[in-house]
Amino acid sequence: MAWIFLLLAGTGEMTSMFFLKLSDGFKKKLPTLGAAIAMSGSLYFLSLSLNHLPIGTAYAIWTGIGSAGTVLLGILFFNEKATPKRMLFIACILTGIIGLKLVS
Repeated sequence: MAWIFLLLAGTGEMTSMFFLKLSDGFKKKLPTLGAAIAMSGSLYFLSLSLNHLPIGTAYAIWTGIGSAGTVLLGILFFNEKATPKRMLFIACILTGIIGLKLVS
């Protein structure tokens, strides 16, 4: 169950960054509220995962999911470039996430 909580936390991290981008520097109220709710949920699920996972592993995976996922959201929704180098480094992040899962 801890891994599911961690996956939800990472998804919340991605979602909060998506809404943060849409908030236009906190000028738009609904996206700002969405970012705050998503980040709160993300931290809540991260805290639940920490009951059973080492903090270093959980934090690295949480930030990895958030980072890689946010890059992919930028590509899909904000017309950011999907260059081969960006994809390579996302693959490196995902490899690290998988490696940490395997050794934990």
